[in-house]
Order: sequence, then structure tokens, then C-alpha cells
Amino acid sequence: METKITLKLNKNVIERARDYAESHNRSLSGIIEAYLQSLTLQDDTSKKEEIEISPFVKSMSSGINIPVDLDYKEEYSNYLTQKYK
Repeated sequence: METKITLKLNKNVIERARDYAESHNRSLSGIIEAYLQSLTLQDDTSKKEEIEISPFVKSMSSGINIPVDLDYKEEYSNYLTQKYK
């Protein structure tokens, strides 16, 4: 169910948001709805469980340090080599 809402915002913010929406081929309403939905999902712990987080993202958020000298191209190459053996 869709409902209209009236917001009072700074004119410059609205203009920049419209430009952003147009440059990303999205509607301003859609962007605002997605943002509000993301805010409300953060507070709803029951819905957090429905969102699957990739293992890579989980490793980043768990405090595991990535070595400074990590050669990601080599790591990816090794991964592809193993995958397509």
C-alpha cells in the first residue's frame, strides 16, 4: 500500500537529491523509501536474520585484520585456479 507524505526540506538538498536520482536512473521517492527501509530494518532484529551476509563481509566486520601487503590479484588468481581445476 502506497501513501503520500509531505516533507519540508532545504531547497538545495532537494535539488541535489533530484540530480542524484536522475543520474542514477532512480526516482527520488524510491531512494527515500529505500533509505527509510534500511533505517527501520537496523532497529528490527527479527528482520536482520532474514538478510544473508556473505562470509567475506562477516570476516571484515569481525575485526580480522587484512595484511597490508596482501596481493588481492594473486589471491583472486589462486581462487580461480582452484575453482576451475
